[in-house]
Amino acid sequence: MVRRSASRSSRWPDARRRAQLLQRQVAAPVKAAIPPPAFPHSSPARPEMKLKEANLPQLPAPIARPDYCLAEVSTGIAHIGVGGFHRAHQAAYTDALMNTGEGLEWGICGIGTRAEERSMRDALAAQDYLYTLVELDDRPDTEVRVIGSIRDMLLVDEDGSEAVVARLADPAIRIVSLTITEGGYCLDDSTGQFNAQLPQIQHDLQHPRRPVSVFGLLCAALAKRRGDGVGPFTVMSCDNLPHNGDVTRKATLAFASLVDPDLARWIERNVSFPNAMVDRITPMTSTAHRQDLKHQHGLDDAWPVVCEPFVQWVLEDRFVAGRPAWEKVGVQFTDDVSPYEEMKIKLLNGSHLALTYLGFLRGYRFVHETMADPLFAEYIRRYMDEDVTPQLAPVPGIDLARYKQTLIERFSNCAIADQLERVCSDGSSKFPKFTVPTINRLIADKAALDRAALVVAAWALYLRGVDENGERYRIPDPRADFCQSLVAEDDGLTERLLGREEIFGTQIPRSLAFRDAFERNLLRLRTLGVSGTLDLLLTQ
Repeated sequence: MVRRSASRSSRWPDARRRAQLLQRQVAAPVKAAIPPPAFPHSSPARPEMKLKEANLPQLPAPIARPDYCLAEVSTGIAHIGVGGFHRAHQAAYTDALMNTGEGLEWGICGIGTRAEERSMRDALAAQDYLYTLVELDDRPDTEVRVIGSIRDMLLVDEDGSEAVVARLADPAIRIVSLTITEGGYCLDDSTGQFNAQLPQIQHDLQHPRRPVSVFGLLCAALAKRRGDGVGPFTVMSCDNLPHNGDVTRKATLAFASLVDPDLARWIERNVSFPNAMVDRITPMTSTAHRQDLKHQHGLDDAWPVVCEPFVQWVLEDRFVAGRPAWEKVGVQFTDDVSPYEEMKIKLLNGSHLALTYLGFLRGYRFVHETMADPLFAEYIRRYMDEDVTPQLAPVPGIDLARYKQTLIERFSNCAIADQLERVCSDGSSKFPKFTVPTINRLIADKAALDRAALVVAAWALYLRGVDENGERYRIPDPRADFCQSLVAEDDGLTERLLGREEIFGTQIPRSLAFRDAFERNLLRLRTLGVSGTLDLLLTQ
């Protein structure tokens, strides 16, 4: 077993650590045309060492490593959708708990449902499922840490549906968690109903013994557990969407009702779906991040994850088969996550969208350089203060003024070099969840609409695929072709775009005031450019 000092093993992410992160004051950002070095604190190159369990004792002292025996970890969680966020958040919390000597029965088995997950599985398997978590900030006390809580990973297209279902049905698995993106829940945003016509759902309805979708796998495993007399597991969403547990429950029951109504009733009575608010900015890991990890620490990790120091998880304590003692490492348990969830989704995710399309059109490619522009920083502050904050209920234990300042500081973090492209992605699924509720409330309150309408106008121009400098870019959205068709012609653009109820609902298309604000800001962007539009908006 590899030991660490007590100060190192207990420093992340306890309540005091989280409070310190919330209280940090970040220096004014410096605009940069290119990202800063991936790891901002340079050091001489070190001899390279491959990340593997056998090499853990030889890692250089600054790298924290598991303070527990990997062989003693058993699997209690299956996680569908092992991406950067899961590895920087839930898996990191679980590893932190294991470092206290507890929770070794809560190791994680990853489940992959997409062919493109094979590369990550192969990379992790080659290094005993270990990976490095690197906090990026401009301070020297940020952490570089090897995580060991993920112990295995199965792929549906390689290991087969039967093997995956068998693993989920194993009585040892007591929690199945999800990070499958906002668009992965198979709900029609215009109606809120389960979309059974999706190809993967149709496949599973026709071939229930060989499911490939998330909900096909969940229901097949729960059916097997029921048939075997094994109790249910908790289904825990860790995705950024409102009432994520309720959404997961709705989709699971809808699919189960199509397969076996008796199973649906059993799930409804026995399975829990806790809601959660999750938060940690986790940019895409780049080749530069991997190379810098080699150069500065001598560690050859094929699939590290980089993230900001800030981390937060608020979780409803509704688990039918037990859970890790995550509260010992900073997770806040509550009976109702709703106020935290609304605060985070409207302020962080909504502000991200308000920032990202305008920034991309202006020619920026990183969140921090966009925030270094005073016009953008002032616009985001006003959006938070004047459009969103009046809509929020009091949040227990949260100072909203301080929380908003923390968001400004996080967005301005130069070291993390968070890509606007990442934040731009899947806009057609993000708008209904992060922005439309704010706009609907503004319409109902007869409040000013220009700041919020500018977000939608910027998206409309962004979908054209060329910025103010004439640079072309791709649109990272599963519905990119469809969305681009909505804005391809100027004539009728407003009706085509705002009329898509699956994106904008029913209230926005009916509001003449919002339509006017949208067209006004679209015209300004075309004639004045992004900076001119922001300058005019902020001086009105």
